[in-house]
Amino acid sequence: MRGKGICERTFRSVSTLFCQYVAGYTGSDVTRRGRDVAGRAAWTLPQLQEQLDEWIVAAGWQNRPHDGLRSPYLPGRELSPNEAYAVMVARAGYLPVPLSGADYVELLPVTWRAVNDYGIQIDYRTYDCAELGPYRRRASAAAARNGRWEVHYDPYDLSRVWMRDPDHEGWITVPWTQLPMVSAPFADFTWRHAREILAARGQDDTDQAAIARVLDSLLARAGNGPSGRVAGRTAAAAAVTRLPGLPGTGPEAGAGQDEGDPGPEDAPVEPFGVFDPLGDDSGLW
Repeated sequence: MRGKGICERTFRSVSTLFCQYVAGYTGSDVTRRGRDVAGRAAWTLPQLQEQLDEWIVAAGWQNRPHDGLRSPYLPGRELSPNEAYAVMVARAGYLPVPLSGADYVELLPVTWRAVNDYGIQIDYRTYDCAELGPYRRRASAAAARNGRWEVHYDPYDLSRVWMRDPDHEGWITVPWTQLPMVSAPFADFTWRHAREILAARGQDDTDQAAIARVLDSLLARAGNGPSGRVAGRTAAAAAVTRLPGLPGTGPEAGAGQDEGDPGPEDAPVEPFGVFDPLGDDSGLW
């Protein structure tokens, strides 16, 4: 619990240095609430998040000197987080480390789902594999999520999802059960468009087998260069989702790929430049 005080102090700083200056701020109680708060400008959550990010990185927190940030080479000067980082890089150097496949999965959007006898269901799509066996009809340790399991997905490639495996501290790659019916990865907007097509025909837009047939038609049209906007976006999404190293996306996981097809050629590797901290006129030396 030693970190609780640090968290509370950080929240108080954000409240007093950022939140109280935002139009529409209601305060922590009625005694700190301004006049006609409801009638003043209000911000959406994405707008507030953007303003907070800008304040943290550029305008406020990262450039604000902290008493706890001092360098033995500059003992009389309080450093900001950005200045302390520059000193650290100047002393220890900088080495860019590429993300692994597991890191990419960690950064993908997350949803919390139950693991049933038939697998995991997301937006009328069923994902299943043998590795889910020990977790079927079993509650997770996440009590705040009602025992559901953490599932990450790529909105530009819904052909598989990744469920966190707490027993082996890794990821379980779970493919879509109707994946053999489609010829290429598909995005979320393509899935929704396929459902709209079925609904317009008066058919059941929750039948994933019927949706898969419409998807395959859309993907085939996208591969042949049609003039439809959705088909064009589908082709573009399929091109950018071929990320190497993702769990379950190697050659052995490909669906519908010819054995003699070597796949797309590797793009030329652009080497990283070497960071020169002494070339940055930061005024620290």
